[in-house]
Amino acid sequence: MNAYSEGPTTVASVESEEPLSPGYDAATKDDAEFNKDFRHCFTTIDDVQMHYVIGGDGPQVMVLLHGWPHSWYVYREIMHALLPGRTVIAIDLPGMGDSTGNPSSMARTVLATYVHRLLDHLGYRKNVQVVAHDFGVGVAYALAAQYREQAAGLFLMDYVLPGKNAKAANLESMLWHFSFNKQNPLAEELVNGRVETYLTFFFQASKSGVGEPVSERELAECVRVYSRPQVLHAGMELYRVWAQDEADNTKLQETPLTIPVHLLTQAGFAPIMLPAIQDAAPDATGSEAPGAGHYLVHEAPDRVLAEINAFFPVP
Repeated sequence: MNAYSEGPTTVASVESEEPLSPGYDAATKDDAEFNKDFRHCFTTIDDVQMHYVIGGDGPQVMVLLHGWPHSWYVYREIMHALLPGRTVIAIDLPGMGDSTGNPSSMARTVLATYVHRLLDHLGYRKNVQVVAHDFGVGVAYALAAQYREQAAGLFLMDYVLPGKNAKAANLESMLWHFSFNKQNPLAEELVNGRVETYLTFFFQASKSGVGEPVSERELAECVRVYSRPQVLHAGMELYRVWAQDEADNTKLQETPLTIPVHLLTQAGFAPIMLPAIQDAAPDATGSEAPGAGHYLVHEAPDRVLAEINAFFPVP
């Protein structure tokens, strides 16, 4: 678990393109702590300019993948604590956040290929530690299953992975927004121009743990990025390709993962979520964050940090 990644030795050596997304630094331009250690960078992979935040100069590379309705910023609260001994890269998934352009599909196998090629471009071809939440879990699994030398292990948070036994049709009926978001193009047409209203209601309605699911600053950043029409559409598309994910993952699961995999869930959900992960990685382990809901990084940051560092020991 301590094998180091190959790549640049300093963050300063990473070249960045001119950003196509205006306001990409709205949440960080006055954040002195962030700007001391992290940079916004942009790299075009095929038809998508990928946005990512990178910091640190440690020999071990850790990649952070977000879900919906978030961006890289969901990890802001814990990123500095992850830096010692590591280079930390928080990626806006293709089509989302401040990444610009439309990937051919939002299927997780496709998104994972963009992440793979971005990491290859940066020189990180082996032994990358991957941390993922929500839909980012699907991307992390597809990355590890398709490019097996790239990931050293997966630390996953709160997601049911569709595949051999977890069926997309069953997932779609679990929560109200699963069914709403897949309505095409109705969901975008109803939410466009009302993103703040929708996300404010969504976070309030989905509150299930201790404290608030997001801070005011994080809510504002979510509203900003999902007010970009391409991001609003891409976010809804995540829900419309579950059947494709099920088919893709069922095939990938024919060759189980052998790297270490751990799943951290909200309170009471490990028995529901862990079996689906074990379809992909039979030796995967699981734990729960007592009292926390789905938004683990925000609601239980100390628990998340402790579990990440226990699973991926700091070099």
